[in-house]
Amino acid sequence: MAIKITDTTLRDAHQSLIATRMRTRDMLPIVEKMDRVGFFSLEMWGGATFDTCIRYLNEDPWERLKDIRSRVKNTRLQMLLRGQNLVGYRHYSDDVVKEFIRFAHKNGVDVFRVFDALNDIRNMELAIHECKKYKCHVQGTICYTQSPVHSVEGFASMAKELENLGCDSICIKDMAGLISPPQTTALMKAIKSRVKLPIDLHSHCSSGMAPMSYQAAAEAGVDILDTAFSPFAWGTSQPPTESVAAAFQDTPYETGLDLELLYEIGEDFASMAVKYHMLLTSEATRPSINVLLHQIPGGMYSNLISQLREQNALDKIGAVLEEIPKVRADLGYPPLVTPTSQIVGIQAVLNVLNGERYKKVTKEVRDYFQGYYGRPPGKLNEEVRKSVVADSPTIDGRPGAHIEAELPKLKDETHKLGILHKEEDLITYALYPQVAVKFLRGEAKEEVLASPVPAAGSAPRGGDIPTEFSVDVDGEVFNIKITPVLGKTVEVQKKSKPREMVKGSVLAPMQGMVLSVKVKVGDKVNEGDTVVITEAMKMQNDVHSPFTGTVQEIFAFNGEIINKDDVLMVID
Repeated sequence: MAIKITDTTLRDAHQSLIATRMRTRDMLPIVEKMDRVGFFSLEMWGGATFDTCIRYLNEDPWERLKDIRSRVKNTRLQMLLRGQNLVGYRHYSDDVVKEFIRFAHKNGVDVFRVFDALNDIRNMELAIHECKKYKCHVQGTICYTQSPVHSVEGFASMAKELENLGCDSICIKDMAGLISPPQTTALMKAIKSRVKLPIDLHSHCSSGMAPMSYQAAAEAGVDILDTAFSPFAWGTSQPPTESVAAAFQDTPYETGLDLELLYEIGEDFASMAVKYHMLLTSEATRPSINVLLHQIPGGMYSNLISQLREQNALDKIGAVLEEIPKVRADLGYPPLVTPTSQIVGIQAVLNVLNGERYKKVTKEVRDYFQGYYGRPPGKLNEEVRKSVVADSPTIDGRPGAHIEAELPKLKDETHKLGILHKEEDLITYALYPQVAVKFLRGEAKEEVLASPVPAAGSAPRGGDIPTEFSVDVDGEVFNIKITPVLGKTVEVQKKSKPREMVKGSVLAPMQGMVLSVKVKVGDKVNEGDTVVITEAMKMQNDVHSPFTGTVQEIFAFNGEIINKDDVLMVID
């Protein structure tokens, strides 16, 4: 049986290898050639692309979709949709979900690959229904993982439920590259015995097993395989498109793709990849069977490396990898895929950096323990749950049903802010309100593709001048830091803060951005009260007062970029 190919180069491949940093302007010269290949689909939108466009690249993700649609006339365009999470890190209200899908379809998406991080089908139902309303191809997705509470039989039963919901195909999403050839054969046969839909296998080369598992899938009757062009393949990305097509030539699994055209496109990507080489890390480009222990998916791994580097804590990567399986077990063994990969991963980072487990907990972890993300696959660690949320109640039913309509309020906010230029901007703001304001006002800047900062004590390279100055302006001292950071715009940060910690200082727990200052000068606070909310590594973190007293001075402001141990305020 001939096998179809979904190419992921424009989405998952660069998300997995270079933290989703491929620019639209680099994609556009190549997409018309890709349209001539005869792929089942091009996965080019969704996942982390939306966030990265507005957060780092100063690009409008809706314009990316429209630009590629205008050049791709013959091939389906595919996006990765996180069910009720859409392309964000929390559940959104039903009215936001409906509008997002309407705009995504209107601007060019043909295939919606819909999944839920907990494999909780309740979180997929609305998205599937809405996509079907527009007669789109819906690929119901099973997040493949391994744990004491997951089984082949359970995955096969989920496939049947997705078929009953009206899905057009089933995707086995092996986001961490865990599935072995024997496991592939067993799972394919189990699903094929239950459903009549085409099956797509999506895997990563993280463990090195994916090419062999693809062969096993072909022999077991797979219909579609996900691949990426070789310059953005291997490592934590997918197997290479060219090699898979060549391997199946003159076999019953022949893809029918033109190898000469594939080679030509691969060379185009190779030329493009040169400008991104500084974003590649050895951890992301080479396979490691260690992934079978920590189960970190490709996109999460490259981002974890980048984020630990931002915290000046890359030396802690080993400890974080050991902590991640422990946190995952505490949370009932969720599959590690966005957003649960971030929820588990960032909590593991906090546990390691703070030297004490669950001393600081993200808002997302609290919400998870209260059921706002859905039904965990296994039992929660009750001791940890109580330490995080005490006796707070757990919600029942579909989580999205507990969220009030958000669009009316958001429309008022965007009009007051003057940032609504086209109707899609409302959804951009709904998904990422803090980041979107700066972007929609035209104040965002494209990050500079820079090489990593030299190690402490080493001589700076040309162009790398990590420096800190103290400047006295009319008797007021300002600290000015100029710090080149991998993948970040070089920014000058002006802070009227104490240069050293003083008595009563409330310190930033990690590098990030201030989302909200919850108190004002003169307020009385108790030890443990939330005084500032920050965003670090895409998760919200409450900063608690370590003292009982009166707010004497505040140095933090909304939208400010902060470094670890910056003084945010002083409490007397």
